[in-house]
Amino acid sequence: MSSQVDRDDAGHDIVYPAAIPFVLVHLSCFAAIWSGVSWRALGLCVALYWLRIFGIGAGYHRYFSHRAFSTSRPVQFLLACLAQSSAQNSILWWASKHRHHHLYSDTEHDVHSAQRKGFFYSHVGWIFDRKHAGSDLVKVEDFTRYPELMWLHRFELVPAFLLAGLCFAIAGWSGLVVGFLWSTVLVYHSTFCINSLAHVRGSRRYVTGDDSRNNWLLALFTLGEGWHNNHHAYQSSVRQGFRWWEVDVTYYILWLLSRVGLVWDLKTPPESVLQNNHRLSARVVDRTAEQLAVRFNAHGIAHAITAALQTHELAELHALLDQSRHGLAEVMAGLRLPGVPNRLELDALAKSMFSRARPLEEIVDRAHRLLLTTVADHLLAGQEAA
Repeated sequence: MSSQVDRDDAGHDIVYPAAIPFVLVHLSCFAAIWSGVSWRALGLCVALYWLRIFGIGAGYHRYFSHRAFSTSRPVQFLLACLAQSSAQNSILWWASKHRHHHLYSDTEHDVHSAQRKGFFYSHVGWIFDRKHAGSDLVKVEDFTRYPELMWLHRFELVPAFLLAGLCFAIAGWSGLVVGFLWSTVLVYHSTFCINSLAHVRGSRRYVTGDDSRNNWLLALFTLGEGWHNNHHAYQSSVRQGFRWWEVDVTYYILWLLSRVGLVWDLKTPPESVLQNNHRLSARVVDRTAEQLAVRFNAHGIAHAITAALQTHELAELHALLDQSRHGLAEVMAGLRLPGVPNRLELDALAKSMFSRARPLEEIVDRAHRLLLTTVADHLLAGQEAA
């Protein structure tokens, strides 16, 4: 129910006039019926798709959002221009939103959680939400000291307009429509799929406290960004395909650039992360335990207990719980109540959710305590309501 409310509220906040240029870009793609589709324009479309996908992965994401490598000031500016030629707002806006996403990934404070807000909102709707219009420059103050980046922030569409003009100069109207607009729309949705599908479809090697997934198909279309669960496990890594078979073309290109000195200090995950035996933070344990606990309907379990017990038994249970407000999980664990999942059931579910993850004992223990406490809270709330 709360998810539906969040989704409805989000819809009311969307600033629909701000979506008009985005819709027009999509509709303008049909102008190819008038402009024609030349081979030169198709070549531009393919080249600009891959070039700008690299700009988004290497620029917007791995450099400006995560500082996964270092580079010179001129190359930094060129990366920013290449990224912004995709018309996905300024690098400061993009990086600030992405850093916020990692801080609150798949919680109620996430800017684009598919689990919390639904597929459409996480894919594209959040961009036009009034509350996401501004840039939190405090989150990217490491870059605000560069005047050239602040200039790009103020005039964020300049790189895109210059690229559109270049496409027109090379291949005429077909170059503008097919070369620029078609590739722009394709880049849009490939990028947006990481926000939406990469938190819904795929496998999870690592426990990350969110719903990030590894998706090989998305990795192919985004030059490596689809190894999203890997990325959430170690965000500052320049390499997101941790295994040799996890193709990560963006990393390969950055590695080649490091060989000629254009970039350096490429950060990679430590061996403990690669072997999946790194220590999990308390925040990740808590979030994952919550993920596991909410798979069970605590309210339904409490209702089943209420219906199964005799009146005097229910009164005794309420009295016992009322006396143990600070130890509800322990009290519940010591009782044999109908419908209450035991720890083994949570352990089995955890292993099915995170089949290749590190040992889950701490998470299962935390989830079991959380579930029992929640069921007890529902029982007490039912007593007070009665």
